[in-house]
Amino acid sequence: MKIAEVSKKYDLSQDTLRYYERTGLLPCVNRNKSGLRDYTEEDCRWVEFIKCMRNAGLPIEILIEYVSLFQQGDDTLEARKELLIEQRNYLVDKMDEMKKTIERLNGKIERYEQTVVKKEQELRKTDN
Repeated sequence: MKIAEVSKKYDLSQDTLRYYERTGLLPCVNRNKSGLRDYTEEDCRWVEFIKCMRNAGLPIEILIEYVSLFQQGDDTLEARKELLIEQRNYLVDKMDEMKKTIERLNGKIERYEQTVVKKEQELRKTDN
């Protein structure tokens, strides 16, 4: 699959894909005889994984470390697992913080709505 197709499929710019490759996030993408990138299914799975993790807020440095460990082989299985556990725990903490923020915003919105209802009731009283 050409870079333009991968770009479109995953809604990432071609520059972003090149950056992922340059920084080591994407293991070596194959090239055809003309030297153009030719993404395999495995390459696309990496792109999908990276996009998912980035959308969740994981830092590029963590993902680079994970890919590096992956490339070192099965001796790094435990280290990779620990890295993923750490990131999951980070995301769980972040979700908890976001839930608290949402609850606080809901409370504020509710107070605004109550104020609007009171104002409307006062206006109705003065109209009568």
